[in-house]
Amino acid sequence: MPRTHLEAGAMPVHGAGASKSDAQTQRCAQARSLLFVPGNRPERFQKAARSGADVVILDLEDSVPAADKGSARTAIAREWAALQACDVPLVVRINASDTAAGEDDLAWLKGLNPRPAAVMVPKAESREALAAVHERLDGIVTLPIIESAAGYAALPSLAAAPGVLRLAVGHIDFMADVGIQCDEQESELAPLRFAVAIATRLNRLAPAVDGVTVQIDDEARLRIDAQRALRFGYGAKLCIHPRQVAMVHQALAPTEPELEWARRVIAADAAAEGAAVQLDGRMVDLPVVLQARRTMARAADSSTVRT
Repeated sequence: MPRTHLEAGAMPVHGAGASKSDAQTQRCAQARSLLFVPGNRPERFQKAARSGADVVILDLEDSVPAADKGSARTAIAREWAALQACDVPLVVRINASDTAAGEDDLAWLKGLNPRPAAVMVPKAESREALAAVHERLDGIVTLPIIESAAGYAALPSLAAAPGVLRLAVGHIDFMADVGIQCDEQESELAPLRFAVAIATRLNRLAPAVDGVTVQIDDEARLRIDAQRALRFGYGAKLCIHPRQVAMVHQALAPTEPELEWARRVIAADAAAEGAAVQLDGRMVDLPVVLQARRTMARAADSSTVRT
């Protein structure tokens, strides 16, 4: 089974021997919010970097018109050094690697110093193409977006490609590609989200990243979307506006009753020294303890607890 340096249980990257690049990659793996900012809007870069988002994605793809791709690269390069001072991992979303714009992005990225924490690869459909991006960029980890029927079909091989850190769902493009029309709960997309969750687990990747919520001012919709992502086992969500960041963090955090349950399960397990034990009339064994530990880990990753 494919394994990565971020397999569950692996030691975190830190200490005197760890490079800044390694630390940024680790933060990308643990990020809850990944905020897009168009590469041709440099006046928004600092606001995005100081928004509280765990990761900022400087976009060269969908949010940038074809005529502005070159100027977007220039703007990112010009602001790159200043953005380092914000101490937030920076990811660049390139154009599809089999396009002329994507080829230009890859050539340009080779000269960007320091290098980004990761590269987001849109319309991922080929393991070979993902591996080529990883190799060409001297081992930068990738965040492939699954946003087409071909990407869905290729999921097992995409998730196993060298250099993949975590998978992201691009459900808006996926709906357009497949012709799906969703209900309010997006139940038609459950097979896609489930398949990404399974591919993530089988390849021991960092938790998957769910797609954007396009209703920028609808906090209730954003909360519902983020909590659905959590139910599928995802650990993060793509954001398109700074005001979405805090709500995503809050929605992904455990509630106080969930935390209290987790504490009691872990305490009961410790008292039983690993043997099965009953708590509130429910059997507590290893799977239940693991669930409790995941709940505690979610709390550790968040400064917010939901009530």
